[in-house]
Amino acid sequence: MPIFDYHCHLTAKEIAEDKRFNSITELWLGDDHYKWRVLRSNGVPEEYITGAKSDEEKYIKWAEAVPHLIGNPLYHWTHLELQRCFGINEVLSPKTAEQIWEKCNREIQSEQFSARNIIKQFNVKALCTTDDPVDLLEYHLQLKEDPSFDVKVLPTFRPDGALNVHLETFTDWLDKLAHIHGEEITTFADFMHAMAGRINYFHEVGCRLSDHGLDQPFYTVSSEQTCEKIFAKALRKETLTTEDAKQFKSYLLVFLGKQYAKKGWSMQYHIGGLRSTNSRMVEKVGPNTGFDSIADFTYAQDLSSLLNELDKTNELPKTILYNLNPRDNYMIATMIGNFQADVPGKVQFGTAWWFNDHRDGMEAQIKTLANVGVLSRFIGMLTDSRSLLSYTRHEYFRRILCNIIGNWVEDGEYPKDIEWLGSVIQDISFNNVESYLDVKL
Repeated sequence: MPIFDYHCHLTAKEIAEDKRFNSITELWLGDDHYKWRVLRSNGVPEEYITGAKSDEEKYIKWAEAVPHLIGNPLYHWTHLELQRCFGINEVLSPKTAEQIWEKCNREIQSEQFSARNIIKQFNVKALCTTDDPVDLLEYHLQLKEDPSFDVKVLPTFRPDGALNVHLETFTDWLDKLAHIHGEEITTFADFMHAMAGRINYFHEVGCRLSDHGLDQPFYTVSSEQTCEKIFAKALRKETLTTEDAKQFKSYLLVFLGKQYAKKGWSMQYHIGGLRSTNSRMVEKVGPNTGFDSIADFTYAQDLSSLLNELDKTNELPKTILYNLNPRDNYMIATMIGNFQADVPGKVQFGTAWWFNDHRDGMEAQIKTLANVGVLSRFIGMLTDSRSLLSYTRHEYFRRILCNIIGNWVEDGEYPKDIEWLGSVIQDISFNNVESYLDVKL
């Protein structure tokens, strides 16, 4: 089946410019905080991870680490990528590192390892990047008008800057929003008008998804009048309380959800990250570099109240919920059943996310959804990755899915109806998400 990668962190710029790579290190280890974390766990100095050591030196450290990854999905992914992308069946280790380095780097010089050709080799029909509302989306527009590349590259609306009113960066981000919107923003009403304008623009460029990271308690009853006061305090750069931030975020999430519903978009909530925990290292190498983990706050009531507030007026958009703490699997899987309507699988239990996208995590997510929901309506796998080679994860997911269903059949829990079961696998692998996002490919 083809691939519709509906959530990733590739950049439209790299695809539009058909980026070429200098080495397997740049293609494989650059920006991959999954690998960076295990390198640190193996005692590798930071200079070999995000520092100034050469590409070959960094690669050698990875080759030394791989044999230690017993039971880790990175061991599986590393060798799946070597096999599928480079035709290499040897196990990566210090003994094989040099020959694999040389073979990969020879292959990378060929045209088939440009960004666009890697995407096409994996039979990707569409992908959705993750984009700030203040982005111009010029590279998405360029790709949209390029007849030589028939893969749809669609933006996703990720308004973290708008929601984080309590951060020092808010007013700078607001200045960028005002500039790109072309109007002054001096009131909360101006702000909401500008956000609606950016949603309209994203829609014209092809956006059909929003995305939100919710990393702490995120809903309470609020009002436009309350948010006007909070917004004015933020403009004056006064310190906001935790309750201020929560009230602002709550009202804005409801406002945005209603805007998405008008456009027929789907809304993604990624819930439960504990981010930038190591302040010393984050100061040294920046955020999103492997110093995040699973949070343990409870949010069933917040989530229920937020979804219900949108549903009260029948303005709940199609919604995908991802939980980072596996403790919350059954809570999320039962929550989605409260708000289903009109569209098959309107509210989705999103695929196993981040620290859960290994075999055990995927099996747990699939089985939980099957136990209390309708698995055949599931929209399936995504890469959530910055690496072009991560498309092998779709194969990984599909193997796991087929194995689970195959075991159910062998155990007599479902008839051996290969035609029907084949259609279910095909739907989860590709057809469901194509229909769900209403993107014709």
